[in-house]
Amino acid sequence: MRYSPEALTAFVETVASGSFSAAARKLRKSQSTISTAIAHLEADLGVALFDRSSRHPVLTPEGVRALSYVQAILAASDKLDELAVWLVGETETRLTFILSDTLNPDTLADLLGEFDKRYPHTEFECLIGENEDVIDLLQKGRAQLGLTEARDAYPTDIGVMRLPMQSRMDIYVARGHPLAQQENVSEEQLRTWRELRLNTYLENRNTPARGPVWSAPSYLLLLSMAEQGFGWCALPCALVDEFSGAKKLTRVDVPGWPQSILIDLLWNKKQPPGVAGSWLRYYLQHWRGKQ
Repeated sequence: MRYSPEALTAFVETVASGSFSAAARKLRKSQSTISTAIAHLEADLGVALFDRSSRHPVLTPEGVRALSYVQAILAASDKLDELAVWLVGETETRLTFILSDTLNPDTLADLLGEFDKRYPHTEFECLIGENEDVIDLLQKGRAQLGLTEARDAYPTDIGVMRLPMQSRMDIYVARGHPLAQQENVSEEQLRTWRELRLNTYLENRNTPARGPVWSAPSYLLLLSMAEQGFGWCALPCALVDEFSGAKKLTRVDVPGWPQSILIDLLWNKKQPPGVAGSWLRYYLQHWRGKQ
């Protein structure tokens, strides 16, 4: 029996999201479409995959057993799509890459140099985005590849690769800021001053701020705000080293900082990268330069 790929995806996303409505939002479908797709899958299998008696759907024992098989089918389908792109061997005329400010500028410089040598006739477009914005741009087909701070879970239509590089983050303020004169600043003391916080276009923060906050959608803009003395900010150390002119910023000695941030490379499984995009993915996966 052939099962609908849309139904299999709806099933896995509902499990991952915890509800039909959340799965619908992630897949950009109506809730009725998701519910109908899963109902058809249950009819094809002859078993109930979810217990719908409570507020949120809960996997039945049959659903638990089916989940790993469905995940394996979808993973194999993704691999087949990637193989098809590789076999065709067509190089993209245009490749759009969403860059995170957490990427070391040296890594980007080397990447661009190698890309230019290999694919001089491919238009390379670089966008700046973080977190939810990266996922949204990929799902809309606006870009083919994107970088983001690593997280535990992604929508089922997003492919992910954990990169062998990390970004160091630390707390910074302008040299004239009162915090710059203090030693061993506690979290409680830090929160009494304005925080400059990353807040992407699509991100919805459920936890209220513990102190005064200004926000911006990119670390580079936050860096500029910090240089002007508007508050403290957690920033990628490499970004500060590269762009903070005349060393306008200084780190604040806060327990637990600096921190290392893992980086993920993402793509849309429905539109897998072509030859140039696959090369870029391979290059970042095997990067061994300075971090």
